[in-house]
Amino acid sequence: MPNTAPLDGPSRPDPRPAVLLLHGLCANPLEMMPLARALRDAGYVVEAPALDGYGVVPPAAGAPAVDQPARRPVPPFEAWVDLAAAHFDALAAKHSRVAVGGLSMGAVLALALALKRPAAALMLLSTSLHFDGWNVSPWRRLLPLAYVPPLRQWLSFRETPPYGIKNERLREWVAQAMNSSHVSAAGADRLPAASLYQASRMIRLVRRRLGEIDAPAVVLHASEDDVSGPRSVLDLQRHLGTTPEVHWFHHSYHMLTLDNERGAVTQAARQFLQRMVPVEALPEHPASFDHDRGPPP
Repeated sequence: MPNTAPLDGPSRPDPRPAVLLLHGLCANPLEMMPLARALRDAGYVVEAPALDGYGVVPPAAGAPAVDQPARRPVPPFEAWVDLAAAHFDALAAKHSRVAVGGLSMGAVLALALALKRPAAALMLLSTSLHFDGWNVSPWRRLLPLAYVPPLRQWLSFRETPPYGIKNERLREWVAQAMNSSHVSAAGADRLPAASLYQASRMIRLVRRRLGEIDAPAVVLHASEDDVSGPRSVLDLQRHLGTTPEVHWFHHSYHMLTLDNERGAVTQAARQFLQRMVPVEALPEHPASFDHDRGPPP
């Protein structure tokens, strides 16, 4: 008996803009969830992927504590960019406009991606073009010594309070998570020298080529950033191909998406995106389009 089931036609494009959110180095998508939720509520399709070899996977709920989270060998930063580009391309296949955002080293990764892909807009939070915040140890200037090939394979650096968070209750929760599982919403408790070495290579590339990036950009930064001071913002203002919109926050530290002003941060990012990449009115029967099926944050 012949098969009379109708054949699926070609999938129609989704009219909504998409947003790719990139977490920080040795971190995970949990730190991007407040922003992702706000943008989804505003009508955007949002993906905040975990990037293998760049981030650290948090333990599953109820899983027993481990001595250290599992780490894979750190690939060159070009592989990080390629992974981000693959996620961008998957979104671009369904959406005509794809914006990119990132936090900390994720903002640098977003800039590196914008050198390879036509981002509709950039949201740069706590951009780490320099490690010169008030909580960065003076010993950090000796960090290049740890990049010597034999050393960088086994050296790592422990994160110290305040973990980029000014809110004391949230900071205590992050500290407990790091002590119990070595990973929290604010990232891992240790940064391998190999990861920092690749991050430094990516930073040098991005700083050298900022003038080639002409996507509209918003820069969100804490005036008391404990990891990356105002110099990173000045670099963006002076050297990006287009003058960015800049917002300063005065009651938070580095982890803007989680700290005291996370509501104001997500509002500023959302309003910028709505101006630069507005969500068009959906048709009467949006069910005919492909929708993102990822679980809500």
